[in-house]
Amino acid sequence: MHEVSIMQNTLDIAIAQAQENSAKKIDNLTMNIGKLSGVIPEALEFAFDILIQGTIAENAQLKIKTIPIVCYCQSCDHNFQPAEYIFECPQCQEISINIVTGRELELASVVVSS
Repeated sequence: MHEVSIMQNTLDIAIAQAQENSAKKIDNLTMNIGKLSGVIPEALEFAFDILIQGTIAENAQLKIKTIPIVCYCQSCDHNFQPAEYIFECPQCQEISINIVTGRELELASVVVSS
């Protein structure tokens, strides 16, 4: 379960940023998780609930935004969301390997209070 180490690193970054800005408490964190990231959101939430204990993020809320897969078709200059991991352009039926979104794994925001 690599989600524990991902969440630990995310919390380390959030706590360091909060402390650099003299915050006493982290209220919430927002993460963007792409459908192709290989991360299970429920496992991140589970790890978060355990790892925040005894930190300035102890009562924080975790918000996870799931980012859909979007591909770009060079043949017809069209962005599309593939159906069931079949990366075929619905306009021209060409196979696209140009992934625009869906691989994200990022800490998007941290809300703190003094």
